Amino acid sequence: MTIHVLAGDIGGTKTNLALYALEGGDELCLVREASFPSAQYAGLEAVIADFRSSGADTTIAAGAFGIAGPVLDGRVEATNLPWKVDTPGIRRAIDGGQVRLMNDLEATAYGALFLPAAEILTLNTGKARRGNCAVIAAGTGLGQAFLFWDGQGYRPAATEGGHVDFPPRNEKEVELLRFLRKQHDGRVSSERVLSGPGLVSLFNFLFQVLQRPVAESLRARLQTEDAAAVIGEAGVTGSCRTCAEAVDMFVSLYGAQAGNLALTVMSVGGVYIGGGIVTRLLPKMTSGGFMQSFTDKGRFGQLLQDMPVRIMLNPKAAQVGAAHAARALVGHG
Repeated sequence: MTIHVLAGDIGGTKTNLALYALEGGDELCLVREASFPSAQYAGLEAVIADFRSSGADTTIAAGAFGIAGPVLDGRVEATNLPWKVDTPGIRRAIDGGQVRLMNDLEATAYGALFLPAAEILTLNTGKARRGNCAVIAAGTGLGQAFLFWDGQGYRPAATEGGHVDFPPRNEKEVELLRFLRKQHDGRVSSERVLSGPGLVSLFNFLFQVLQRPVAESLRARLQTEDAAAVIGEAGVTGSCRTCAEAVDMFVSLYGAQAGNLALTVMSVGGVYIGGGIVTRLLPKMTSGGFMQSFTDKGRFGQLLQDMPVRIMLNPKAAQVGAAHAARALVGHG
């Protein structure tokens, strides 16, 4: 009998679900997948019900779900959604199958272990060692996690490191902090800078505080289109110097924060960089600014230079990780 497992990647904007079959012993084979607008549903159970009703009736042996928010005692209050997700409720939604709730970056970290070489871009070769790996991903928010090396294999571990205080490194960034404090009631986290909304904030700081020039046509686009996407595109192509400066700032800050995480978890096994923003800013990510900031750690610069740094090109890394976590629940991992 074919065993089926359900994997999910739940974010503030969309919820991706995928059904897999275990073939040939333990190989995961995608049966079908679908994406749902999260805000249109009262909770994850309703999304699962819609997904199941749209396909053939299938017994689900296990399900694993990466959710943006801290998982405590089998329960998650989603960070960017009014959802409260708990293990018993999801178990009922899949008719009693085993369930694992994971932080979304915990799922992404686990997924990094299973990505093929074609879906990984190496920024820094470093020196390969067996040890912890750091994982950081900027998107709607800033996620951070790590893979703990236990001597025999890797175990994904969640953090909420994206919500630590934003640490300015120079006078320009001190001015940025002052600007952001006015926007966010005095307290500024790293996520306020390193995310889609964060990129927009960087642009606004340059335009409003430092009075960098911006063409009227681009300002008009920012009012009617996805502002982060517009700034990112114009920054990468160089069609707007202020957008390019905002993107360069973003990449530099991203590298610095990744380096902070690498030091915190001693990620001598390597660092994985993810998030939808990264793939859109790839020419900037690979131009040197990210690695310069990543390794700019004083006496520990050499330690950072020795760490492999890789960009995950597959935007579904969290779904991949959740699928393998679900596979492990039925004794196949």
